[in-house]
Amino acid sequence: MNQVKKSPIDEVGKRSYSTFAKINGEHPFKTQVPGGRVEYQARHKKGGKVAFFNFDLAREMGLIPKTHPNHLNPELEQEILRTFSLVIINEFDVINKVKIPEEDIYPYTFMATRYLQLQHPDKTGKTSGDGRSIWNGTVRNNGITWDISSCGTGATKLSPASNINKKFYQTGDPSISYGCGLSEVGEGLETLFFSEVLGKNGFKTERVLAIIEFEKGLGINVRANPNLMRPSHFFGHLKQGNVTSLKQVADYYIQRQIDNKVWTQTNFKNDKEKYHYLARQVAKTFAEVSAKFEDEYIFCWLDWDGDNILMDGGIIDYGSIRQFGLFHAEYRYDDVQRYSTTILEQRQKARYIVQCFVQIADFLTTGKKKSISQFRGHETLKFFDKFFIECKDRNLTQKMGFKKNQQDLLLKNHRPLVTKFRKTYTYFERAQSKRGIHKVADGINRDAIFCMRDIMREFPQIYLSRQAALSPQDFTEIIKSSYAKKQDLKLTDIRKKQINRFQTSYMALVYAIEKETVTPRTQVLLELTMRSSVINKYDRVTGDSITYIVQKVQKLRPRLGAEELYQLACEFSTYQNLNPDQKKVSSEIPPRHKNIMQGFYSIVRDCREGL
Repeated sequence: MNQVKKSPIDEVGKRSYSTFAKINGEHPFKTQVPGGRVEYQARHKKGGKVAFFNFDLAREMGLIPKTHPNHLNPELEQEILRTFSLVIINEFDVINKVKIPEEDIYPYTFMATRYLQLQHPDKTGKTSGDGRSIWNGTVRNNGITWDISSCGTGATKLSPASNINKKFYQTGDPSISYGCGLSEVGEGLETLFFSEVLGKNGFKTERVLAIIEFEKGLGINVRANPNLMRPSHFFGHLKQGNVTSLKQVADYYIQRQIDNKVWTQTNFKNDKEKYHYLARQVAKTFAEVSAKFEDEYIFCWLDWDGDNILMDGGIIDYGSIRQFGLFHAEYRYDDVQRYSTTILEQRQKARYIVQCFVQIADFLTTGKKKSISQFRGHETLKFFDKFFIECKDRNLTQKMGFKKNQQDLLLKNHRPLVTKFRKTYTYFERAQSKRGIHKVADGINRDAIFCMRDIMREFPQIYLSRQAALSPQDFTEIIKSSYAKKQDLKLTDIRKKQINRFQTSYMALVYAIEKETVTPRTQVLLELTMRSSVINKYDRVTGDSITYIVQKVQKLRPRLGAEELYQLACEFSTYQNLNPDQKKVSSEIPPRHKNIMQGFYSIVRDCREGL
């Protein structure tokens, strides 16, 4: 069933699920940006089984019919394995003349793309890119072209290990980790659970299409997104001063945005305008996403190379993604050779990415590469700064529970009141333990001491019932986190003033909506109570909880089929949906799943304030 042959069975019309046949390594990036990839032949990797398949995503991509049941029949499993169970024939294999049966070799090549990575000594993108991934190809459905890539498909010459040690590695070489070219099922499961939750909550992200499992916990993790381009795909050519390749990348990306109807041709009149439009869109996207990361406590490790994020602000590489329960502003991931950025530093990293795209636009329109420093005061950067603050204000009013039209009124007519509340909100959000910086499992941190979700959830309903402000003692009792020690909670004069300011500035916004919409104050508070209880859910997922949930899933794996794993991922992401405007569709959960989900709920509650 798993054998790959060069035969008519590979023709589109003669396969049970014919759309899979279009995923054959061909990709427009190959021809449009010839200097942006390395091509590899591949061979079929035997012994795999489908551990997970995302039926919902597959329907959206047109890989299976809309009416297809959530059932992995033998024909569908065969197509998944035929298409994605592969390993590249790399430089080590060629040099050492590794013998591979001809019938196992795919008749087409796959690409590993080149992009900038700060891990590489080169620092210009000449040696870096996809180190253990390949792009499987594209499919188009309902006017959208999807990119598909797989992680764990073999060691390419673009990995940091290959270039630091100046050698080609055999796939699976036990002497190294990342550079061996393999991936684990656990990595795919973490990406699956985290990306489905974040996707449900409005974050753009790559999604897991399939996980193929092999012996010893190894796996091939297949991901999809309408556009898998990263800023780093541009930055390598920018650093090298290669205007030809840089233009090819920009033109390719812009055309994909137009083809997918994200942009329209009328957004710009000529090449000069389209490159500056690109920079402006990057500014808007990265102002919005960095503000959202900051407000939702998402650690994404944004850095100058633009490697860990997609062009549309989409999240990738979930190995370094965290969602904190509190504003742990000084957490840094320890990546052996260096520490990561912090949540608060992500704004400046995003701003620098925008600055690079302003430099790119100028380079492509003038033909001359100017110093990046010349663009510090550019209008696009000023737009970024202004829009970042607007997004912060929007995020805060949304978190309070105001509806979209109410948010619009507050931002248009009462911005000073929003700014005043945000200042006192930030005072509590960023308060830190006197314990100071200390080591944690994968880095360093200084604990936050207040849980803003708790006060945002509880305050409107308490005020509604009491019709009076909370005492400093009651306020502190609600907002304190499990990290707060006695010395952290002293009610100083400054803190008492901030507690008073929090409540008076909160109610000033309520009064503003009462007057603007001619709605009774009690009705406004009641709506805020209902909406904020969903938005500020008590047990919201964190990075640690995802890790423990995946550990639990892996223990259950021998008894969990691909279909059950899909159902659990759907149930978990629905449980973590924090959108108060989206109706929850209840479905019958099998008794066995109820027990598993209860275990998930318990883990999330236990980890709700952590990393």
